[in-house]
Amino acid sequence: MARKYEVIYILNPVIGDEAINATMERIQTLIESSATVEKVDVWGRRRLAYEINDQKEGHYVLIEFCAEPEFPKELERVLKITDHVLRYLVVRADD
Repeated sequence: MARKYEVIYILNPVIGDEAINATMERIQTLIESSATVEKVDVWGRRRLAYEINDQKEGHYVLIEFCAEPEFPKELERVLKITDHVLRYLVVRADD
């Protein structure tokens, strides 16, 4: 039974626009391979609440999707090992 989830992740803005777009596309392709994407909301560059790896800003992306309960763990595993991802959070969205 598919459930609704949200993932928000922050990319390091120092890597440049091309690398940011490539990383966003790679993550979205991974999600689309095992889930149904409902909404992609690119917030862009925003100031962080606190410094992460000496960075004061980050590039924020929010994706809403429907997937089987096993998929978020795989997504977290991939985000954890992906270069340039400063932080991420995957949550189940209740209706």
